Amino acid sequence: MIKIIITSLALLMILNNKAFAYLDPGTGSIILQALLGAIAAGATWCSMYWQKIKNFFNKKDKKEDIEKNS
Repeated sequence: MIKIIITSLALLMILNNKAFAYLDPGTGSIILQALLGAIAAGATWCSMYWQKIKNFFNKKDKKEDIEKNS
């Protein structure tokens, strides 16, 4: 199986054609929007889990305060 994959990759590298592609100015804008969206999604994900971690430790502090005051 691994020989087939290696052979396929070697053939793809050897027998490739030149692509005469054109990137218009709008393509850069789309790439920038995707990058900024990914950064925003990552920041949101991190902040949600950071809030869960903070709440976990604050619950312990609140329980200790309640036990001390009782």
